[in-house]
Amino acid sequence: MWHPEPAIRYDIPATRWPTRDEAARSLFFSPIQIGPLTLNQRTWVPAMVPWRATDDGFVTPDNLGWYRRFAEGRPGVLVVEATGVRDVPSGPLLRIGHDRFVPGLRELAETVRRASDGETKLFIQIIDFLSVRRRPDPLKFFARFLKLEPRHRHALVAATSDEGWPERDEASVREFLAAASNELIEGVLDERELEALRRGYRERVTDVELAHVRELPEVLPGIFADAAGRAREAGFDGVELHYAHAYTMASFLSALNHRTDGYGGTREGRARLPLEVFQAVRERVGADYVVGARFLGDEVIAGGNRLEDAIFFGTEFARAGFDFLSISKGGKFEDAKQPKVGQAVYPYTGQSGYECMPTVLSDERGPFGRNVPLVREIKRAVNEAGYQTPIVAAGGIATFEQAEAILQRGEADIIGAARQSLADPDWFRKAQLGRGEEVRRCTYTNYCEGLDQTHKQVTCKLWDRVQLDEPDVPLSDDGRRRLLPPGWRELSQPKA
Repeated sequence: MWHPEPAIRYDIPATRWPTRDEAARSLFFSPIQIGPLTLNQRTWVPAMVPWRATDDGFVTPDNLGWYRRFAEGRPGVLVVEATGVRDVPSGPLLRIGHDRFVPGLRELAETVRRASDGETKLFIQIIDFLSVRRRPDPLKFFARFLKLEPRHRHALVAATSDEGWPERDEASVREFLAAASNELIEGVLDERELEALRRGYRERVTDVELAHVRELPEVLPGIFADAAGRAREAGFDGVELHYAHAYTMASFLSALNHRTDGYGGTREGRARLPLEVFQAVRERVGADYVVGARFLGDEVIAGGNRLEDAIFFGTEFARAGFDFLSISKGGKFEDAKQPKVGQAVYPYTGQSGYECMPTVLSDERGPFGRNVPLVREIKRAVNEAGYQTPIVAAGGIATFEQAEAILQRGEADIIGAARQSLADPDWFRKAQLGRGEEVRRCTYTNYCEGLDQTHKQVTCKLWDRVQLDEPDVPLSDDGRRRLLPPGWRELSQPKA
């Protein structure tokens, strides 16, 4: 993964945990209204993909165990992983693109409700994504995948001073290209073909020559609405529309979206489909159901959105009636590292990926609360426009002190903590009970992200090799790691 150079290695900062009385008086553990729902506290576990579904997208016992374990910590909100809205193969990721997925999702919702004694509200993040293929073997690329056109032959004439290329048979051309130097290949292939060769083919929302991409504005509002309807039927308390990172809806919002059909170009055009998706979802689920979005405060890529774009989108989303706005940063394909042959490009390996999940190898700003300045400015603009839409801050927030200070300064309304919650799903509860010294603190080395990158079941290095001989501990596919952190029991007397 990319990190700043020269890098500064940070220690996990010392902190003071609250007494039980201090926690009870805090904003962090105070209620807040989100649309029709009242949260018991402003603690939030953002969506994380654990790679525990079946290859067909169904809920498994491992999914149930994962979400049960987070629910035992009783956060105000728990957001279920990015869940595909289309009924298409997507590997071991949850799906909600057909009614057959509803029974398993209903069991998941009921599991969370029981485990949290009804205290945790459960949202599901729903996502659309376009095709991304693995980086091909060069021999296969030139033999099978490259669409050979006359322009390639003419480029070969220019590159080799051989006038015979237009007449040669296709097999000879492909064989020559497969053995050619990088310099020659760069003179023959166009930018997208070179990307397909070196990084794997990737569809973009601007590929309007493809009918299914051109028609996205016509089909996606209904697809998202159907998915949200299933979420409500399954018993979720709300949906989070995934408008962030490297995926379809974020790509419509991006300044790199130059579509000329009214769904690109200007900020208004780029926001058009996300707003139409929201309206379709709202019409399907009704006004008494939570609908929010996660989007980017900064894309962190050349030519991409910056804070000014995010402020515009946040204000328009609030005006439209979104019930909450959760702010992330980066996580794009455009600057991701080149994958190995046979692997797909991973959108969290470049600088934008680092900004999404910074580590203790950082710059002078450090890795903790790095997104908060973006969140603060988006919240300020939304509030100044006359809207009180709750804004969720996340990214390197891992202590009560840090979270409470952000809330007290009015920089956000709710605090999300993904990696810290993975390290210790009970950390909210421990802090609330005056037992913060028992919190297992994330070390921000991104061990978990490394597992995600290779599509392995996500765990945490702080607990996945601990007490492996416990009875009935679910283990990873290779049998070497536990899939859930050890339990925590509220046995000792909490500190007043």
